[in-house]
Amino acid sequence: MSRVVFLLVPGVHLLDLAGPAQVFSTAADQGHRYSLSYVAERSPVATAQGLPVAADTAWPHLSPEDLVLVPGWRTDGRSGGPEAGDPALRVLREHHARGGTVASVCAGALALARAGLLDGRTCTTHHDVQEALARSHPKAQVVRDVLFTTDDRVITSAGIASGIDLALHLVATRHGPAAAARVARQMVVYARRNGDQPQDSAMLRHRSHLDDVVHRAQDVLDARFDRPLRLAALAAAVGVSERTLSRHFTRATGLTPLRYQQALRLEHAEHLIGHGATVEAAARSAGFEDPRMLRRLRGRAS
Repeated sequence: MSRVVFLLVPGVHLLDLAGPAQVFSTAADQGHRYSLSYVAERSPVATAQGLPVAADTAWPHLSPEDLVLVPGWRTDGRSGGPEAGDPALRVLREHHARGGTVASVCAGALALARAGLLDGRTCTTHHDVQEALARSHPKAQVVRDVLFTTDDRVITSAGIASGIDLALHLVATRHGPAAAARVARQMVVYARRNGDQPQDSAMLRHRSHLDDVVHRAQDVLDARFDRPLRLAALAAAVGVSERTLSRHFTRATGLTPLRYQQALRLEHAEHLIGHGATVEAAARSAGFEDPRMLRRLRGRAS
């Protein structure tokens, strides 16, 4: 089981906390083994929105598989505002040194910076806090206008709703993009990714819609993209006619079901080729009957 520990600072923003917590809680509901904990120096913790939050004052045992996440707090942008104390910063440093992952939302990046975890690493934070972070921690490589960054198990996000994107990214990294898409669908949010990441998965890229019929069809295609699947069988699996499925699918994703399946196959094949497989072997593994089809699709994409 992976434990997700949220370090709460006075003035914490509720959505910075609740967004990622909902992602991991939903992933747990869908069968992935997550346990959520909340830690603070003093409890209860006053939030920026006025709702007090109860938290433990003792840290749980942490293993390298666990995540420590620092949600952001209210700040005027010129200064860091309230901060995590030295004992908490020491836990952040030691957890990362043992191979664990640390993450932040919004001003939470300031805590990672004070712990020395952003020195020489790319990072981001809310646009109102970026200058304060860059000024107070010049060794941090602050990236602007992105949703989140990842650098050697240190993950930072821009703030507020982007904490959901960060958490979905972590679910996709650990359990695959289809799992992240299912969580996003359950939460009724867009399955967004960092625009600077060219490896953006087709499974997530075409899930930014709210058509349940199409999501069910995509669930089938995601699981069986490497096998033949006729439109009639796909329509029957989701309980609609072929015509209805084609109309809904194209309107929601901009692709036909066949083109979506080809995108999944191409992405899988490119991954294999990038890891040393031949075009012929990658084509077979991805479900292409003829390697020439893979070559044609790669040519169109280049």
